[in-house]
Amino acid sequence: MADERASILKLSHHINDGGILMQEILKVSNIEKYYGNKGNLTKALDNVSFSVNEGEFVGIMGASGSGKTTLLNCVSTIDKVTSGHIYIRNTDITEMKSRSLARFRREELGFVFQDFNLLDTLTGFENIILPLTISGVKHKEAEDRVLNVADKLEITDVLHKYPYQMSGGQRQRTAAARAIITNPALILADEPTGALDSKSARMLLESLDNLNKTMNATILMVTHDAFTASYCSRILFIKDGRIFNELIKGQSSRKEFFSKIIDVVTLLGGDAANVL
Repeated sequence: MADERASILKLSHHINDGGILMQEILKVSNIEKYYGNKGNLTKALDNVSFSVNEGEFVGIMGASGSGKTTLLNCVSTIDKVTSGHIYIRNTDITEMKSRSLARFRREELGFVFQDFNLLDTLTGFENIILPLTISGVKHKEAEDRVLNVADKLEITDVLHKYPYQMSGGQRQRTAAARAIITNPALILADEPTGALDSKSARMLLESLDNLNKTMNATILMVTHDAFTASYCSRILFIKDGRIFNELIKGQSSRKEFFSKIIDVVTLLGGDAANVL
């Protein structure tokens, strides 16, 4: 048993380009997902495997119906895999019971949705502090953490406002603050710029980039937009439920990375409008 645990721990660490030991935050192992019944089965995910290390900002791209949202739903525990395993910080979430899963989701995962999902009757400050209150964090510590994150996301001036008094971009950055406030293992973002104008989208992406760099936040983001994806450090492209290609930003500028993304998008189906 000890040998088995040691081998798991050994597998869950990797050396990055700078020679620094990186912890494996997410490991997706041979997952498959079927929908429907015996007479009419649809295979949404087909033997998908990949891992995400601590501090990575990974994007998932693909055309509508490619399986990218199903993949995010399985990682986020919203949906269950048909077969295979998903490990977050070495915990196999596919084997967890619903009560344990709810607590795990609250403590280890942060969510940023396209439609913000803020509570209308709470101010920005109250929305952000809520997960800490539920987790029993002392008020002074919780307040300090909210002010720190709000400063990083440039939303200090809207903390006293209700969601309806904020712009779309401010609401989304407030949602991002709520997602990071518990220091989760992984932040999951589903089309976070989908409801934003281009200026607000750029501000949100720069904020996520800032969280990634200054707080070492690990982010997994689904997007259909090449500009949004260009902020990632690595992109997985999905086609017909399988990983079709992978791009690593490396030393490329964001503009160069954007061009590479467009090239792969064209390969994916020849119709960029289908993905972008």
